[in-house]
Amino acid sequence: MGIGSKSTGLIAAAISFISFGTSGAFVKPLLDAGWSPTAAVTARALTAGLVLLPFVVVSLRGKWDLLLRARWPVLGMGLVGVAITQVFYFAAIQRIPVATALLVEFLAPIILVGFTWAVTRRTPAPVVLFGSALAVGGLVLVIGPGAIQAVDPIGLALAFGAAIGCSVYFVIAARPNEGLPPVALAGTGLLLAAPVLALVGATGLLPFTATFDDLPLLGTTTAWWVPLLVVAVIGTALAYASGITASGILGSRLASFIALLEVVSASLFAWLLLGQRLSPWQLVGGLLILAGIASVRAERQRPEPVAAPPVGVFCS
Repeated sequence: MGIGSKSTGLIAAAISFISFGTSGAFVKPLLDAGWSPTAAVTARALTAGLVLLPFVVVSLRGKWDLLLRARWPVLGMGLVGVAITQVFYFAAIQRIPVATALLVEFLAPIILVGFTWAVTRRTPAPVVLFGSALAVGGLVLVIGPGAIQAVDPIGLALAFGAAIGCSVYFVIAARPNEGLPPVALAGTGLLLAAPVLALVGATGLLPFTATFDDLPLLGTTTAWWVPLLVVAVIGTALAYASGITASGILGSRLASFIALLEVVSASLFAWLLLGQRLSPWQLVGGLLILAGIASVRAERQRPEPVAAPPVGVFCS
């Protein structure tokens, strides 16, 4: 890899984690204005999917049969990675701070370690156990009694639901992708999630409400579609596209480590836009969680499949 291409990859990775970090802080005003999580995820997925659609068409080069052959990763991306997980995440940030919800969701790899250990009865490598212990210790500091004065238990449960959903998506995404380009996986998954969630909302299984009045943002009043476009275009379409680019240049491992900075980005946006701050103990806990996840990821020896999430959680 040349210096120029690596620099391009690092820039793309930075754009990705900064872009992903905007989603929680910019969707919160919509949720506070009366949007239900289901409606917000539907609008986000539909808008971002339409933005990515031209790139999907170009990447497929007429090989539409790839979508059928890779139906399981596409279904996993759409139904689990987007629909289920993001609804849980958006519902969580209605009740608990954005950074707290994201840190809990980032525990998805640790959940997979525990699940694999329980099913296979094989003790993980020492570095994985060490990383898992760090992450659990960090979680105690993030959500413990001395960290946040009043953790909403429902919000915390929803964040854990998002983490479990993300774990399931990682398992599904690890299946062979039959040559489906990553941008096609992202775009079609988003476009699949939108009508499914709209149908769920229409049946009344989940609340589906949206308001179209002006709402407060950055100390002023703005139209409802402004934060929606930021979340959909920047926090989703641009984030996915730049993340995929970074993964292709840097490799999935290095890109995934850099993507851990999404928590930092999300925390900064939540502080600047929403006034949400982590306490000193929560900051220490967040660092322990990220260090633990990094240790678990560092243990992986085999390359990840192309269909696996290139960077970040991709479920936030």
